[in-house]
Amino acid sequence: MLKAHSRLFEHLTLAGDLLLIAGCWVLAYYVRFFLGPIPVYRGVPPLVPYLYLLGPIVMVWAVAFRAFDLYRPRRLGSRLSEWVDVAKASTLGALVLVTIMTFFFRSFEYSRLVIAYFWILSIVTVSFSRAVFREALRVARRRGYNLRYAVVVGSGELAETVIQRLGLRPDVGIQVLGVVGDDKEGVGPPTKWLGGYADLRAVLDYHTVDHVILAMPHEDVARLPMLLNEVGDDPVTIHVVPDIIRFASLRGGVEEFEGVPFIHLRESPLYGWSRVFKRALDLVLGGLALILLAPVMLAIALAIRLTSRGPVLYRQERMGLDGQRFRMLKFRTMPVGAEVRTGPVWTRPDDPRRTGLGMFLRRFSLDELPQLVNVLRGEMSLVGPRPERPVFVEEFRRRIPGYMLRHKVKGGITGWAQVNGWRGNTSLERRIEYDLYYIERWSLGLDLWILWLTLLQVFRGRNAY
Repeated sequence: MLKAHSRLFEHLTLAGDLLLIAGCWVLAYYVRFFLGPIPVYRGVPPLVPYLYLLGPIVMVWAVAFRAFDLYRPRRLGSRLSEWVDVAKASTLGALVLVTIMTFFFRSFEYSRLVIAYFWILSIVTVSFSRAVFREALRVARRRGYNLRYAVVVGSGELAETVIQRLGLRPDVGIQVLGVVGDDKEGVGPPTKWLGGYADLRAVLDYHTVDHVILAMPHEDVARLPMLLNEVGDDPVTIHVVPDIIRFASLRGGVEEFEGVPFIHLRESPLYGWSRVFKRALDLVLGGLALILLAPVMLAIALAIRLTSRGPVLYRQERMGLDGQRFRMLKFRTMPVGAEVRTGPVWTRPDDPRRTGLGMFLRRFSLDELPQLVNVLRGEMSLVGPRPERPVFVEEFRRRIPGYMLRHKVKGGITGWAQVNGWRGNTSLERRIEYDLYYIERWSLGLDLWILWLTLLQVFRGRNAY
């Protein structure tokens, strides 16, 4: 009965999507010839020839939507992946539609703008309707409707993690009936222990189970063939959670390549459009800041020239993205040759090497302003872990596990660690913890929030020396 309802639900969803697609085609016609910004010079063509294409359009989009498997259950999927699949299906449909027009509807010249509008409208409309529909389902599932039932097969920390994460997301509508595993003592309330691995077949016969989640520790993986044999041909969805999530860092995930799943244990969050958006933010805000602060920087440069001998700017080698070295720019705050006798040393409070003006510049972080040039060059970002000198990097990577992971993104003028007070001569361990937190949870919103906190704190000068 459940499967019959699922098929009916799938057919109704497909019918709704195709009605939207047909509506988008008619709407694209009216947008082009009556509502659009581009004037019509040769008169408005009749609507009827466009209506003739509704039949082929509905058939093509039905095949395209099914080809991209848009009607499979997506309880554990992401909205973004669904929107991407909708875009791919509509793009394929548009290409096939143009082919059909070229070979079978040559007697009438269809507007290319209508096709373009239709392609855009089909993606936006179907994606929006599905987002609304998914949100309605989430609300219903939080209230106990449209539930599916799962059994977690495994034991230990991995099984506990799976149960905990599912408990945090009642909107996906998957309710865990219990755990099947030989480690009965490791299962605590409110989760029920349903039996050992050998009891899996009996558990499936006794309970109504929709999902079997295999979350076994490494030492139990050899039992996987036996467990799959016990599940047999039951119409249940099987998920495998590999026992390697403890090794994952920096947004690890799974990607399919030619039908083979690749598990990424370490991946930078800044790729694709995320990288483009962050770079655009750096260029826009960095360029604007450089223009607005140019008079201040000119005044600082003049003051340095008048109060001490030597160059205005200090170029210091730092380590950036993927371990690449670059010259970071700063206003000079020490006399020339200040490290000749001491060598590279960590700055500290009341550093005697500073000039009088340098003390003021560091107090308010004004010595960092030339790094806007590094940002525009692409060597740094406005926000990111502070880049460090290679001589210190070699020391820190031996002392602090995971230190080098901070180089999976560009270094920044400011960062999450800095706005939380971890700058200067403070705990390196805590600083790395905050840096990795930033990388794991990166977003444009987080970058803007850090920039705002930086503006609020710049006059406090906490741990700046």
